[in-house]
Amino acid sequence: MSHRPHLGRIDSQRLSCIRNKRFEIIPNSLTFPSKERPANRAVGGKMAGYPAWDQDNARTIISGLAHLEGATLPMLHALQDEFGYVDPQAVPLIAEALNLSRAEVHGAISFYHDFKTTPQPSRVIKLCRAEACQSLGCETVVEELARAHGITVDDHHAGDVVVETVYCLGNCALGPSALVDGELIGRVDAARIAGLCQHGKAHS
Repeated sequence: MSHRPHLGRIDSQRLSCIRNKRFEIIPNSLTFPSKERPANRAVGGKMAGYPAWDQDNARTIISGLAHLEGATLPMLHALQDEFGYVDPQAVPLIAEALNLSRAEVHGAISFYHDFKTTPQPSRVIKLCRAEACQSLGCETVVEELARAHGITVDDHHAGDVVVETVYCLGNCALGPSALVDGELIGRVDAARIAGLCQHGKAHS
C-alpha cells in the first residue's frame, strides 16, 4: 500500500497561484488541467525549449518558494516547469531549504508519477488504464499495440515517443481515453495510438 509522503499542509489556493497555473490532484498524480498542460518539448534526447539543468537556477527557484507552507510540491512543479524534469540534484537543495530529509523529498517525487527525473521524449502519450477504461477495452488496446505495432506501454527506453499508463483522465464515459500533448482523446484504439506515435516521431 502506498503512503502519502509528509509534505506539510498544502493550501490549494497557494498551489493555484504557482506560476499562474492550476493543478489537479488525483491519486498518485498531479496534473495540469488539459487546456493548460504544456506540450513536451524534447528533440533528439534534449529538451527543446527547456534550458539545460542549472544548479544555480534551481537553487534560485527553490529559495523563491521556500516561504510557502507545504512548499515541496510547488517547488517540484516549478522545477519541472522550468527544466522539463526534476533532476536528482534538486533533492538535497529542497531538503536543505525546507529542513526535510532527502528521503522525504525523494518520497514526494516518487509518489506522484507525473514528476520525471530524466529529460522526457518528444511526445508522451498517456493511456488511461483505470477501472472504467478497463471495462471499455483499454487492456485490449495495450495488447494490440504490442502485438500489431510493436509498441510496449511504459517502455521508457522506446525513443522519441512513449506510451505510458495513467489512472483516470476524467473521461470515463468515452474510454478508453488518452492524453496527447495536452489534448484529451476518447474512444481510442490501438491503431489511433500507433498513428499518434508515428506523428510524434515525424515531428521530433
